[in-house]
Amino acid sequence: MFTGLVEEVGVMRGVSSKGEAMILHIEASRIMGDLKIGDSVSVNGVCLTAVEIGARSFAVDVMPQTYRHSNLKSLGAGSRVNLERAMQVGARFGGHIVQGHADGTGTIRAMDRDQNAVLIEVEPEDTALLRYIIPQGSITLDGISLTVVKTSATTFTVSIIPHTLAETSLADKKPGNALNLECDILGKYVDHLLHYRTGEGNGRPEPSGISMELLAQHGFA
Repeated sequence: MFTGLVEEVGVMRGVSSKGEAMILHIEASRIMGDLKIGDSVSVNGVCLTAVEIGARSFAVDVMPQTYRHSNLKSLGAGSRVNLERAMQVGARFGGHIVQGHADGTGTIRAMDRDQNAVLIEVEPEDTALLRYIIPQGSITLDGISLTVVKTSATTFTVSIIPHTLAETSLADKKPGNALNLECDILGKYVDHLLHYRTGEGNGRPEPSGISMELLAQHGFA
């Protein structure tokens, strides 16, 4: 589990690929102190496992499922990536609950200045994800915990403070670039529970019959 607070920006030193399987070699400094083989590391918001540790670099495997549903396939030598180690029990929880399981990618449609901030408008590749994205809700972009400021029928917008822009790879991004998206896990669970329940006897999910109309009828909405 992660918080979406990026610890440092690493630099890709090499990519080995065979079909849709990849090994990423990443140079880092801050996270290397206690990193061990088998540890989880968020790389651009994707939870990966360290399989090799060097003095100033580590390597992670990328499986085909991750390759297909993230922007990791576009990385090359010199690419900058957001890094975060798994959260520690007892530490401050400054972001939100982040699993490192990308729901898909989104394309930056616009980046506009708003006084000291930058507004980034993103269009999800799968617009069905928008049902989990609400104003003042949480969203993870390339591993960064951010707050949604507004939504439309096809896009959502976040506001970035100067510190976040300077300390993450968002400083390298421009319209047309793809970002990894992870929606708030709480919203996904609520959506699932509203639409499905365990079928008696067979263990298979089936429609629950719960709807907004039913909730409103009984005073819950």
